[in-house]
Amino acid sequence: MAEEAEESSKKSRTANVERKTKETDICLVLNLDGAGKSVVNTGIGFLDHMLTALSKHGQIDLTLSCKGDLHVDDHHSVEDCGIVLGQAFKAALGDLRGIARYGYAYAPLDESLSRAVVDISGRPFADINLNLVRENIGNLSCEMLPHFLSSFATSAAITLHVDVLKGKNDHHRAESAFKALALALRAAIKREGTDIPSTKGVL
Repeated sequence: MAEEAEESSKKSRTANVERKTKETDICLVLNLDGAGKSVVNTGIGFLDHMLTALSKHGQIDLTLSCKGDLHVDDHHSVEDCGIVLGQAFKAALGDLRGIARYGYAYAPLDESLSRAVVDISGRPFADINLNLVRENIGNLSCEMLPHFLSSFATSAAITLHVDVLKGKNDHHRAESAFKALALALRAAIKREGTDIPSTKGVL
């Protein structure tokens, strides 16, 4: 049993997920123990910007390409990218042995300040309050940012709280939220031992 736990703690935490529907065609490669390198092309500039920040500050390597029905709108592409990222995150973590499980962080961007709290619990839940005012940032609908985060949390089977505490500029609000999430995820997935971090013995 001890040998199994030690072997699990050395395992490479990577995942490769592909999802193809009539609405989107997505390929994603994830390395949770990376250096923050990313190549992201979703066809939605501001979403690319947010995912690049998530990768950089979470020290997660991310390669993501999405070809979606943007002639309709951005909904399917944003939602499906969140779903696939969550699936990859869950797959890469494996049996969760040895992780910190909990993570929280604050991140400012000029006048904006956001907080993210994560529990890799196996219980999908998301409470997202970005307090965005504009209809769009670039070609991304602002309503889709909390939907992306909820889709990610559901597919990853994590509990996620993200709150923009203050701010005036929606670009800054959103970016500080994604940076806070990156830092919280980085803390939650940190390897600290060999046990399953639960009194139940399972997650």
